[in-house]
Amino acid sequence: MAVAVQFSCFKRKRGAFLVVFMLVYLWGSLISLSCAARLSVSRQKLEVEKHLKRVNKPPIKSIESIDGDIIDCIHISQQPAFDHPFLKDHKIQMRPSYHPEGLYDEEKMSARSKESTNPITQLWHMNGRCPEDTIPVRRTKKDDILRASSVKKYGKKKPKAIAKPRSTDPDLTNESGHQHAIAYVEGDRYYGAKATINVWEPKVQQSNEFSLSQLWILGGSFGQDLNSIEAGWQVSPDLYGDNNTRLFTYWTSDAYQATGCYNLLCSGFIQVSSAIAMGASISPVSALRNSQYDISILIWKDPKEGHWWMQFGNDYVLGYWPSFLFSYLAESASMIEWGGEVVNSQPDGKHTATQMGSGRFPEEGFGKSSYFRNIQVVDSSNNLKSPKDLGTFTEQSNCYDVQTGSNEDWGHHFYYGGPGRNPNCQ
Repeated sequence: MAVAVQFSCFKRKRGAFLVVFMLVYLWGSLISLSCAARLSVSRQKLEVEKHLKRVNKPPIKSIESIDGDIIDCIHISQQPAFDHPFLKDHKIQMRPSYHPEGLYDEEKMSARSKESTNPITQLWHMNGRCPEDTIPVRRTKKDDILRASSVKKYGKKKPKAIAKPRSTDPDLTNESGHQHAIAYVEGDRYYGAKATINVWEPKVQQSNEFSLSQLWILGGSFGQDLNSIEAGWQVSPDLYGDNNTRLFTYWTSDAYQATGCYNLLCSGFIQVSSAIAMGASISPVSALRNSQYDISILIWKDPKEGHWWMQFGNDYVLGYWPSFLFSYLAESASMIEWGGEVVNSQPDGKHTATQMGSGRFPEEGFGKSSYFRNIQVVDSSNNLKSPKDLGTFTEQSNCYDVQTGSNEDWGHHFYYGGPGRNPNCQ
C-alpha cells in the first residue's frame, strides 16, 4: 500500500515537473521570439534610416507642397546620381550638344488641345521655386519605404513588367500581372522618341496596383538583358502614398532585376533642371467633357556625347542618363513603345477595376478617352520622323484597348485605355 502511495506521489510530482518544464520552455520560446522580433524591427528601422540618409541629400532650401510633399533643393553636384562609382569624377553636361531637328511647333499642333493656353505645372510651384545651381528632389519619407515589401525593392518595378507585343501566349504576357494598351515600332535603329500625352487621374483599386501612361525606349531582347528608358505620368499609391498623378521616369539595364529605379531614387539619371521635380504631382489634370491637359516628353540620344536626354514640354531640358549605364542602348534602341500600363492583382479573384488612361475605351474619343498625339521617333541623323509601320498591342482588349489614327493636326496618334473590370472583363 505504502509503495502504491509513493508511486502515485512520484507520478504526480513527475507530471507537475513536466508541466513546469513545458511552461518554462514555452516562456523561453516566447521570449526568444519576442527578442528576435524586436531585433528584426530594430534591424529594419536601422536599414530604413540608413537608406533615408543615403537618398535624402542635405538641402539648400526646402519647399512644402500643398499635397504633403516636401521638395528639397539640392545642390546640383550633390544629387543622388553621383553616388554611382563611375560618376565620382563626372563633369556635368549642363545642356545637350544637339537637339533633334524637326520638332513640332507646339502652338500649331492642335486647336483642340488646351495645352498652350492652360500650361501644366507641378503643385509644389505654388509655394516656391528652387534657386539656380540646385535641383528639386521629392523627399523620401519613412512611410514611403515601409510601404514597399523591402528597402531593397523600394522604388523598383517588378521583373517582366514590359509589354511584349508579338507574344500570343496570355499566360506569358501577363505572368507579372501587368497589362498594357500600346502602340509600337520595331525593326530599325531608333535614337529617341517624342509624344504629347493626355493627362488624367485614373482610379486605382488596390494600393499595390498602379496606372501609368508613358513611352519606352527599348534595347536588347525581352530576356534578362533588356535595356529600358521610360518617362510619363503615373498614379501609384504604394510608391507615393496617395492617388495623385505624378511625372515619373524609370531606367533599367537588366530587365528590372538589379539595376535602375524610379525618378532619382538611385544613382543614374543626372538632373540639370531646377524647375521640375521627378515624382512630383502634375496639375491640373483632364476632366470628362471638360478642359484637356497634355504633357510633352522627348527623349533622345545626343549624337556627340552619346547620353540619353529628356525634355519636358518646350522649355525644360531635365537631364540625362549617361550612356555607360546601358549595354544595348549605349548604341541605339531597337523598339519604341507608347501607351498605358496597369497592375492587375486580381482582387477577389476577379480582374481589377483599376482604370487605364481616363478609364474610358478609345472609341469614346476626344474629351472622354485618353490619347497620345504627335508621336515621333528620332532617326540616325538626329531628325524627328513619323513612325513607320505603327503596330498596336493589348493583352485583353475587352479590359483595355488601343486605336490608332493620323491627321494633319495630331500627326500619328492613338486613343487608349479602359475601365478594367466590366461585364466583358471579369
